[in-house]
Amino acid sequence: MSALYEFALWEPLLRLVRASNTSALAAPGGYVRGHVGVGSWSVPVHRPSPPRGQAAQVEDMQEEWDAVHAVIGALMEAGAGRVEFVLESAPDGGTTLRLYGPHPHVEPGYGGPQGGALLLVDDAVPEPWRRLPEPAPDVLPAPTADPGELERLLRERLPDATGATEEELAATEARIGVALPGELRSLYGVVRGNWEDWEDDYDAADRAYGVVGCELLPLDHVYVADASTRPAPWQFGAKDAVVTRPGDAVQGVVGSPGWIVFGGNGGGDAVALDLTPGPAGHLGQIVLLGHEAHVGAELLADSLTDLVRDGEREESRVRRDRLPEVAYVNHSAVRSVEDAAHPALEVLSLGVCDGEPFSLAPVVGLPRLRTLSAYPGTLAEPREIGGLTGLEYLELPPEYWRSLLDAGAVPRGLLAAAIEPDGARERHHPLDLVALANEILALFGRPPITPTVLEGDLGPAPA
Repeated sequence: MSALYEFALWEPLLRLVRASNTSALAAPGGYVRGHVGVGSWSVPVHRPSPPRGQAAQVEDMQEEWDAVHAVIGALMEAGAGRVEFVLESAPDGGTTLRLYGPHPHVEPGYGGPQGGALLLVDDAVPEPWRRLPEPAPDVLPAPTADPGELERLLRERLPDATGATEEELAATEARIGVALPGELRSLYGVVRGNWEDWEDDYDAADRAYGVVGCELLPLDHVYVADASTRPAPWQFGAKDAVVTRPGDAVQGVVGSPGWIVFGGNGGGDAVALDLTPGPAGHLGQIVLLGHEAHVGAELLADSLTDLVRDGEREESRVRRDRLPEVAYVNHSAVRSVEDAAHPALEVLSLGVCDGEPFSLAPVVGLPRLRTLSAYPGTLAEPREIGGLTGLEYLELPPEYWRSLLDAGAVPRGLLAAAIEPDGARERHHPLDLVALANEILALFGRPPITPTVLEGDLGPAPA
């Protein structure tokens, strides 16, 4: 058995947690919860405040650091990325630790040991990830697109660059399954982007990036940014929508077989040549795929020649109107379900509102409604959800799930579901949330979430 599941590994951390939560643990039914992951952790341990004007230092939390990193080391050895825990410890030292690790049908999440979205159908992805770009047969390359002019500019500005051979270009086309457009062939024919070509000369690399207008990927790193390259958890992805308006230069899809990524902006965003532009765009335009967004891209230049000659256009980012496909009903946005109801509505999120809870009657029968998220106290009758037969994703607080399960009204077409953690952490024991998640999983024939239970003795709690 992995060291991850040995009480001795956890004991230093548990002692720190107990010392910081003596009252909570001593109360009837008392517990504390947290998680440790390879990249981050959240444990309920008191940390001393640093002196005024000074940032916290590792030395200020050395015990916590050492205890947590012992667990992280075991996580890495076990090939696990994250583990949730629920701790119960009696005043005499008797301790029960429940560990909830990866589950094949539960996405990682921050709501507690019940995890994030429950995956109810194998290999299902949110609807936007199933959408391809629409044909735009009338779009043409920009008048400025000129492979010959682009090559001349590049050779003039990068006279010592090393270009790719025809064999290297052909190998890239075979690897990505797309013929490289003329401008990309001209670009890589002059500068192929390999680090060894600059002989560890950072200034030379920076000059090349400055000329091209982005941090150029080596030719053998060029890739097609289809939907699989922009994964998102269901709790975010199901609330997006693919929308392309008649005046859009870039299609609002997650990914495209025509987005050929050849560079980046140095901040985590990808730069691509676009072969599937929107109705108002140009074939071969240059777009930016933001790493903080899952849908769409922003126009940088009408052509690669433009990008090299003139740089990125100013104020290219477009504010997108999410209505009527996506509606947030709350006190500062759409004020009622009636106002949100529209034949194009796909995503309905109910948040904090002034006034009475909502009825879902206005959206029953809408042909495209696939996602519903409801905050506690927003629904007058949760069982109305049973009439929304087209739902693929449902996110509800525990009490609404209880109503649906008791009434046998859970929509059976769901692909994924989540127990909304907001407002529930203090009112619901985490083990109760796990039990609720298991009821939902069982309804769709999925195995339950089961903890690894470790028993030990921490000795009497300090007075």
